[in-house]
Amino acid sequence: MSEILVVTWDGGGNVPPALGISAELQARGHHVRFLGHRGQAAAFAEAGVPFEAFSRARRFSSDEPSGTSTLMGVFADRKMGQDVVDSLARQPADVVLVDCLLFGVMDALRRSGREYAVLEHSFDGYFRRAAHGPLGLLLRLRGCRPLSLLDAGHPVLAATLDELDAGAGPVEHTGPVLADPPSGATPPPAAPAVLLSLSTFAFRSLVPTWQRVLDAVDGLPARVVATTGPAVDPALLRIPAKVEHHRWLPHADVLPEVSLVVGHGGHATTMAALAHDRPLVILPLDPKTDQPFVGRAVRAAGAGRTLSRRSSAVDIRRAIEDLLGEGPHRQAAARLGAKIRATPGAALAADRIEALPSARPTG
Repeated sequence: MSEILVVTWDGGGNVPPALGISAELQARGHHVRFLGHRGQAAAFAEAGVPFEAFSRARRFSSDEPSGTSTLMGVFADRKMGQDVVDSLARQPADVVLVDCLLFGVMDALRRSGREYAVLEHSFDGYFRRAAHGPLGLLLRLRGCRPLSLLDAGHPVLAATLDELDAGAGPVEHTGPVLADPPSGATPPPAAPAVLLSLSTFAFRSLVPTWQRVLDAVDGLPARVVATTGPAVDPALLRIPAKVEHHRWLPHADVLPEVSLVVGHGGHATTMAALAHDRPLVILPLDPKTDQPFVGRAVRAAGAGRTLSRRSSAVDIRRAIEDLLGEGPHRQAAARLGAKIRATPGAALAADRIEALPSARPTG
């Protein structure tokens, strides 16, 4: 049995793939524990996974709006890295698996002589492009060289579909890691239905984008289900009377009941929709994130359409009506869905982690 430490942060969609892989490892008899932000404690307790909160790292919550400077502070947080080194001194681990955005942690581990693996929860091609752009510059100004730190991971596991990952580097694609993935093709419902599912992260554009989407579906001759998540106060929204509103629903429960998903380009939601053969309308909420990259990949594959988050309700309505109909977008989504279902992401990632040598200090 191996001792495995997973280092995460309160980023929303980054956590489910790590939990999925940890569940697979635990089922194989390994001991897995997580280190993350204090606000994540309840979620990990509910999942039944040992969890330790950072003690030195700067406070952060995905429920609160945050700008680029705040996020860069999290990604380059060396106090977070020291928390990880201290945790390993108290309780050594054979393998340390680090979220791909925690460059301060990677830097601290490398300086302490400890090897680490990296878990990417989206497209590697996006992370490499971002490392050469403004985000990479901001990280370098904070003393972190993102690509050098990323590629020092042994291995770098990309929990995504390799076919969609344009510009990927030397990573190992495991396939998406989904909660309760479907075992086979999911036929569409007899009557048209739409799932509205934007981000659980408090992006500054979240509320106005939600309102335009809700206005777009007002009076739509279809069942509409909206999951607004923890970062939005529903009292701030005008929700049409016929829209079924929930703060949260498991994707595995609702996706078989809908024929189209309107999302923000979050990797987890997008892969879950495709795994159920559902096309998407994508409105990226933040141009600096992977969301536009995800949207372009889906559009290029013919499985959906991408609009600006500032698109009018009229334009959003038109895209929804177009994609509710039959067409090649349904065949494209079904093809990608079949490939995702044929790739057991959690099991492949666990296989690779089990094959790693001990990652304890070298001296």
